Amino acid sequence: MKVELDFRKSVQENAAAYYDESKKLREKAKGAEKAAVDTEKKLAELEKRIAAEKEKAPAKVRVKREKEWFERFRWFRTSGGRLCIAGRDAKQNEVVVSKYLEEGDLFFHAEIHGAPATVLKGGAEAGEAEKREAAQFAASYSSAWKLGTATVDVYAVKKEQVSKRTEAGESAGKGAFIIRGEREWFKSTPLGLVVGTVGERIGVAPAVSGGKGFGAFVGIRPGEAPKDGAAKSVLRALGGKVSVDEILQALPAGDTAVG
Repeated sequence: MKVELDFRKSVQENAAAYYDESKKLREKAKGAEKAAVDTEKKLAELEKRIAAEKEKAPAKVRVKREKEWFERFRWFRTSGGRLCIAGRDAKQNEVVVSKYLEEGDLFFHAEIHGAPATVLKGGAEAGEAEKREAAQFAASYSSAWKLGTATVDVYAVKKEQVSKRTEAGESAGKGAFIIRGEREWFKSTPLGLVVGTVGERIGVAPAVSGGKGFGAFVGIRPGEAPKDGAAKSVLRALGGKVSVDEILQALPAGDTAVG
């Protein structure tokens, strides 16, 4: 161990200087030790407070909502509260007609190749406004949207007028149906929908419904924006309350104008 001495001082003076220095270092060490103890106490108190707050706060459990049977299809409720469903593809079109088209319902279809089988439950008793809502819904999810068409003719028939068999007894193709008898026409039905929020989920309805029953909502129609860009615009309009994926699933195929 090396000890440095000040040659200008005597041995006693050097010793006294080292003694004073050691006292200062001991005091600093005591102060640092006390500060460490205080810090540990404060940390322990903070941990206790955090644990107590966690016990008080109710646990947030996200309960997965059980979906209704019709939510796998495209659907909405009319201004009169009637359920209207439409197939998303040829397979669902078959299911919509074979399993859910019943007596007293109406079958809607746009007069264009590539249109969903649309069923208005209790449609035989529906008013003119509800029928027009169902017609616009059927029109908007048809291929007319992708073609950028502003309007398309739509017809409605009863259950007994819809068949899978031709006059020759042959079966119509998957998702296709044979219609017999007089049809109720909704000529030049305009394409248009409203996309809105219902709680934490997204909802879609024909534009003529005016967005009734939605929280935030925005109108859409055939346009020039690609589907993914339109979905982001809808998301902004709805305040980011739902996901882009949900919106993409709700939008018709084809370019879209928002607002």
